[in-house]
Amino acid sequence: MRMRQVWLGMLLMLSALSGAQAQGELPGEIRLASEIWEAYTEADGTGLGWDVMREVFEPAGVRLDIHSVPYTRSVGLVQRGEADAWVGSYRDEVEGPVFYPKHHYDRDQIVALALKDKPVPTLDGLGKHRLVWVRGYGYEEYLPNVHDYREVQRRDGILGMLELGHADFYIDARPEVDYVLGRAAKPQQYRVTNLMQLPLYLGFADTPRGHILAKLFDQRMTQLIASGELRPIFERWQQPYPFD
Repeated sequence: MRMRQVWLGMLLMLSALSGAQAQGELPGEIRLASEIWEAYTEADGTGLGWDVMREVFEPAGVRLDIHSVPYTRSVGLVQRGEADAWVGSYRDEVEGPVFYPKHHYDRDQIVALALKDKPVPTLDGLGKHRLVWVRGYGYEEYLPNVHDYREVQRRDGILGMLELGHADFYIDARPEVDYVLGRAAKPQQYRVTNLMQLPLYLGFADTPRGHILAKLFDQRMTQLIASGELRPIFERWQQPYPFD
């Protein structure tokens, strides 16, 4: 049974490669741009995100060429065709010239950070409060009834904004909120509230090369989700498996 699964996997991979090559030659590398996220997309190539990308592309003969840049710049590199895809996009977050594959590769748990004297937020009630998040993340597209929000360049001053009453809630993915909270002098003064989950995608360059790589990505993700081969990666990094 195990040998038959191995042969089936090899046949699926060969089918994926021949399908991609039918539209053009499969590149030997994929130029991936990403912000540096701790234990996820580190500059040295370590982290859950990079491990997932290696599992997707390297068995098909496509190595990773990593570019660590701020998030908005990673999007710009792809839009200009200087990178093949960027990591950590929400679907349809950015309008052309980019496009999104069928499959996501992870999920973000979106949370709100606030001082404990603030009311516990609800997803539908966020529009009543003053919100802050990092520029480029576009949470206004995914949170309902949001009107009063500010975007900041860096996370360094978030805690000060909350303490001084310049914002009620800081909105971000849980790992980034944990990073900010880990630098608080009195973290016990704060509360973290879960709001929703958003699937994470690669945003591909709308070029022939980008389309070939995106097709390979979807074919490989279909295979990996069916086989469960990505599960050990999420277990190793102690993160929830996004395909259950």
